Parts: sequence; C-alpha cells; structure tokens
Amino acid sequence: MDSSPHRVSDVMTHAVVAIGRNALFKDIVERMEQWKVSALPVLEGDGRVIGVVSEADLLPKEEFRDSDPDRFTQLRRLPDLAKAGAVSAEELMSSPAVTVHEDATLAEAARIMALRHVKRLPVVNAEGVLEGVVSRGDLLKVFLRPDNDLADEIRRDIVDVLFPAPVEPVHIVVSDGVATLTGRVRDAARIPLAERLVRGVEGVVGVDCRLTAADSDAG
Repeated sequence: MDSSPHRVSDVMTHAVVAIGRNALFKDIVERMEQWKVSALPVLEGDGRVIGVVSEADLLPKEEFRDSDPDRFTQLRRLPDLAKAGAVSAEELMSSPAVTVHEDATLAEAARIMALRHVKRLPVVNAEGVLEGVVSRGDLLKVFLRPDNDLADEIRRDIVDVLFPAPVEPVHIVVSDGVATLTGRVRDAARIPLAERLVRGVEGVVGVDCRLTAADSDAG
C-alpha cells in the first residue's frame, strides 16, 4: 500500500523573488508591490535563506511614525520599535527564517504555517539554499484533483490491497471530492482502516463509507 503523499516540491512556485541583506526599505516595498507578494526571503550570496521580511516587519515604521510611545509601550513593543527605525533588510528581517524542506509533505507544511502564523514559506534544500516558495493557496491545489483520479488512487492503493477478494464488488464513487464506498467484504476489522486511509488521500474532502462485512453476519 504505497500511496505516496504529495510533497512541497510538487506544488511550490519555483520562480522566487528574493532580496539581499542590504536591500533598502523602499526597494523592499516596491518589490512587494511589483510582484504582489506579502513576504520576501533574504538570501546570502550562495542563495542560502537567512531571514524573511514580511509586511508585518514593515508596518511598525508607519505605526510609530508620528507617535511618542510611553515607557510601558517601549518595553512591550521593543522589537517593533527597533524595526520602526530600520532601513535595511538585515535590520527588518525575522531571523532565523521559518522555512520548509522541499521533501516535506503538504500536511507538514500546513502545520508549520498554522503554528507560526505565516502565509508563505521559503522552500529550501538540505543545504538551506532557496528552491522555491509555497503558499497557503499552493497547499490547496490538491483539492483540484479530478474525481476520477481520486477514485483510481483509492481503488489501486487501498481497496484492492485491503479487500482483494470481496464478497460483493466494492464500488467507489467520488463526487466533488467526497468518496463513497459501497460493497460487501470479508473482514469487518478492515473497514475502519479503509475509511481512515481514504480520508488521508490528498484531495479527498470527505468519506461516506457504506461497506458491510460477511463476518459480521455470522456474529
């Protein structure tokens, strides 16, 4: 049962806009606007990712532009105040960068995004060199898989492996990403496993498992 999960390298964007540590504030804003991105990886000369500058790193300059924060605010917002006075990527960037490996699964990338509250992740190889960028939208591409492809994968990698000789044929229908399984199999204990595995197929939105088992009749 070898249903390989999709990897970040399958969905990431390979053409990446990046900056060096000496990039200036205005140039960073202009590049974000030009390329319609909310964050830019910061690279060393060899292409290694050393940080990320996001819109959140840039906003303190506007927030504190005309303000004179009290001492409590200064202590509480010290990192933001430092970024308000920053003029280069090296001063602005969040470091170390939150990245993901190109061989990571989409679930792993989604977990990193959720835990670190980021919308985009630089994708790096084993040496930390930038290979691409993956966004929330990229991770959702698996839900665009055709229903027929999903049904074929469920048949090949799950049903035919778990139920090689069913009492009655197992029918698989996928509609709008929802997989429905019907039929009569020999081993009731394998039905919950089948449902769990089908739910884990990337692109499946939901599962309606209606399989019944011959051994449950005897009981």
